[in-house]
Amino acid sequence: MEETSLRKRREDQKSIQSNEPKTTSLQKEVGLFSGICIIVGTIIGSGIFISPKSVLSNTEAVGPCLIIWAACGILATLGALCFAELGTMIAKSGGEYPYLMEAFGPIPAYLFSWTSLFIIKPSSFAIICLSFAEYAAAPFYAGCKPPEVVVKCLAAAAILIITTVNALSVRLGSYVQNVFTAAKLVIVAIIIVSGLVLLAQGNTKNFENSFEGSQLSVGAISLAFYNGLWAYDGWNQLNYITEELKNPFRNLPLAIIIGIPLVTGCYILMNVSYFTVMTATELLQSQAVAVTFGDRVLYPASWVVPLFVAFSTIGAANGTCFTAGRLVYVAGREGHMLKVLSYISVKRLTPAPAIIFIGIIALIYIIPGDINSLVNYFSFAAWMFYGMTVLGLIVMRFTRKELERPIKVPIFIPVLVTLVSVFLVLAPIISKPEMEYLYCMLFILSGIIFYFLFVYYKFGWAQKISKPITMHLQMLMEVVPAEEAPE
Repeated sequence: MEETSLRKRREDQKSIQSNEPKTTSLQKEVGLFSGICIIVGTIIGSGIFISPKSVLSNTEAVGPCLIIWAACGILATLGALCFAELGTMIAKSGGEYPYLMEAFGPIPAYLFSWTSLFIIKPSSFAIICLSFAEYAAAPFYAGCKPPEVVVKCLAAAAILIITTVNALSVRLGSYVQNVFTAAKLVIVAIIIVSGLVLLAQGNTKNFENSFEGSQLSVGAISLAFYNGLWAYDGWNQLNYITEELKNPFRNLPLAIIIGIPLVTGCYILMNVSYFTVMTATELLQSQAVAVTFGDRVLYPASWVVPLFVAFSTIGAANGTCFTAGRLVYVAGREGHMLKVLSYISVKRLTPAPAIIFIGIIALIYIIPGDINSLVNYFSFAAWMFYGMTVLGLIVMRFTRKELERPIKVPIFIPVLVTLVSVFLVLAPIISKPEMEYLYCMLFILSGIIFYFLFVYYKFGWAQKISKPITMHLQMLMEVVPAEEAPE
């Protein structure tokens, strides 16, 4: 009886929809407006404060830079529409995992879980916390770059605090999220309104000859897309809570069509705002773009910018940590991950093992990594699986014709998204090979070894290793299974 109650409490609280347990199933409590808010709130995070510099350094001119931002928004919208078809055809939470399982079977689905657990979620968490650290340190090192050790120590402190908050209390984590989401929208509004005022006053000099000096190569375009798309990451978040959407056949595509173009408009206007007060060279030399903007436009109240950007990035990091457990939970339910990672705390009713695990891996990433190399590492892995998932949609049009498709996108959209994904994965490797891509690929493929050892064959010696580890961790952290799962 106690275990059933724990399961109910955990699932209801993890969906952040209800404080009172109702049934053991997830509740349909997310309407259209909430869906749009989830998309906007999840996408707008640290990316728009970090990526403008990286996108511009790869495009080398204002015009191509703004085009890349618009193109990233279009690609995110098209990708999300493909995910809307998948989400209504296979109405299970867990994002790409159930779609890859249906389309290609357990190995690609397992590799997605493996990659999410070890690469996508922790590197995303690490990037956001490093972004927070850069903006938090910037006011104390005016005119120069903050020491790397200061940035990394601040980022590590942020990871530890956020991990602790989310492991201790689901409710506390959701309160933190609500407060910081409001702060995030305030700073976006301040920058956009200030930029529009400056534009109306005639500050358009930096937009003259805006394509002059750009030397675009295939590799540079793909790296610019990596950084731009990092700012849009989260476009598929509604698919993680499909089971909780009211009338998903109507609300899922509507939330996507309204939410992502709204974000795209905000991003383009924010970049335009930056360029009203900074030349391309000045923007590239800035240690923290939004802080430079604040110093030039809002002085003597410029301190509000780093403060609110720090709040925004902390909110995004909290959201990443908050949602990371759901995918691990689904994979644990399928028997694809170490069981203890899908357990919940007896006292706190939080997915503590999954959250602590993500926090530890993120801490490891910030030691050698800088933001740009981590973004490339993250984007390479993420777009490999986004492309594979959309390819699965095309494959299921022929292999699973019997499935009901309440939303059916024109076939050219998934074909286009798949081709762009292939380009994004291959172009940087061919044009400018980096070690992080090799490490990433080797790590993803190493998941196949673990799949056959621990999941497919379940060798006796592998079980002898994993069972005592699970038992000791379970006693140490006081956690229990969220639901009955066969051994």
